[in-house]
Amino acid sequence: MKHTVTPLKDRVPLGQKAAFGAGHFVLNLLPGALGFFMFFLLTAFGMDPLYAGILGALPRLFDAVSDPIMGFISDNTKSKWGRRRPFIFVGAILSGILFALTWQMNPDNSQMYNFWYFLILTILFLAGNTMYATPLVGLGYEMTSDYNERTRLMAFSNTVGQIAWMIVPWFWVIIADPEVYETQAEGVRHLSIIVGSVCAVVGLLPAIFCRGIDSANMENRKEINLKSLGSNMKDLWAGIKQVSKNKPFMKLCGATFLVFNGFQLVAAFSVYIIVFYMYNGSYASAGTWPAWFSTITAITTAFIVIPIISAMANKWGKRRAFIISTVISIIGYILKWWGFDNELNQEFNNTGFGQSLNSGVASLFEYMNPFLESIGMSWFSIDTSIGSPWLIFLPIPFIAFGLGGLFTLMMSMTADVCDLDELRNGMPRKEGTFGAIYWLMVKIGQSIALFLGGLVLKLVGFISDAPTQTAETMHSLRIADIVIPSLTAGIAIWIMYKYSLSEARAREIKAELIERRGEL
Repeated sequence: MKHTVTPLKDRVPLGQKAAFGAGHFVLNLLPGALGFFMFFLLTAFGMDPLYAGILGALPRLFDAVSDPIMGFISDNTKSKWGRRRPFIFVGAILSGILFALTWQMNPDNSQMYNFWYFLILTILFLAGNTMYATPLVGLGYEMTSDYNERTRLMAFSNTVGQIAWMIVPWFWVIIADPEVYETQAEGVRHLSIIVGSVCAVVGLLPAIFCRGIDSANMENRKEINLKSLGSNMKDLWAGIKQVSKNKPFMKLCGATFLVFNGFQLVAAFSVYIIVFYMYNGSYASAGTWPAWFSTITAITTAFIVIPIISAMANKWGKRRAFIISTVISIIGYILKWWGFDNELNQEFNNTGFGQSLNSGVASLFEYMNPFLESIGMSWFSIDTSIGSPWLIFLPIPFIAFGLGGLFTLMMSMTADVCDLDELRNGMPRKEGTFGAIYWLMVKIGQSIALFLGGLVLKLVGFISDAPTQTAETMHSLRIADIVIPSLTAGIAIWIMYKYSLSEARAREIKAELIERRGEL
């Protein structure tokens, strides 16, 4: 396929890409930290598991409703700073402050006090985060109108966003280490302030440096005020119905729902398999291996997989790149059967290479440990004395193609869909609404995945408070860990097989829009 060189006016400067990437770092860090900290509602603050489940579900119902509303508001906003940037600026500050405040609880408080405190603050935090996230996603869709530059922009931003997932897995290790914090509650309170402060500052960068389309003369925008609230709700619903009739976009939502939530459904299974299958229920023996597994996955995704996917999309088109990357991820899921096999890991450790690897890593950390202890990072070490499961890293380069390809390509393709919507339905452009509905599908699917993940654990006989699990349970869990994400990824490939918005069609739409607008 012959590709057109991106015109200079359609290229996003490196500084703006970096600022947009900083926004994606915040988009990943806040929910990632929230998810890891939720574990400590039970262990650090003594929350009843039923109440903890309610606290996980109720705020997300509010979050699901607020996304399309915020998308509609930002699509129709008129200001000298543009449609998105004022919300991003205010939302970054609110998100950071409210995240930190959410976790300033004390285990000595009554359970109901902490329940209502956390519920109210979480709803407020998610409102601030919606004010930040939805306009930021919409801004990304409009930063360039070029088919390939959109992929490069999303690839860059998702690479930066993966840095959050290199950091987040270590929160569990740090908070649980008594040499770092006297109590887990103290660790949660302190780390939440650090996370909130970083997000409040870094989150401002897209609002300051990024530029979207010039919306000064954009037609047909609705008035947003209290008097027009009734008509705004009708317009919002009409916009949602228009979006739902966009078949290419619904294919993107369906494929994302399947790939992402197939992954999310089994995301915790790797930790359970490492702890209960490979280390017979000993968290102490498992040490930092679960954290290293997550961190190496994020590093591989950011610096190896995403650049490859971006090049694939430029060479073969986004649809083919998605199908190829998803097939590769299925291969990775299948390889987990051997990567997480105890006997194979023992055999590897007995080889000359395995022994050299263990010896080399042990020597490295023996050299580093005095320095790590001096800066309070003794938790960072790898213990190679109790059998090292090195083969768990074998599937990572393949699995990383799943989510690495998903959000890089799907967000780029959603920007193409926004052009198609303008061609069919005219102004105003609905990047905010498209982004909100896309992420609404992700969030609804994530809630379903969390529920189904617990159901799968129950069906295979996993007992959460048992020190060990039966061999039959772990065998069934290992099968589910492979079959579920492979099956959902396979259905996603089938959905995207006849995706119609090719590069040639996207460029035709762009040319028609330029002619319609009277642009040079």
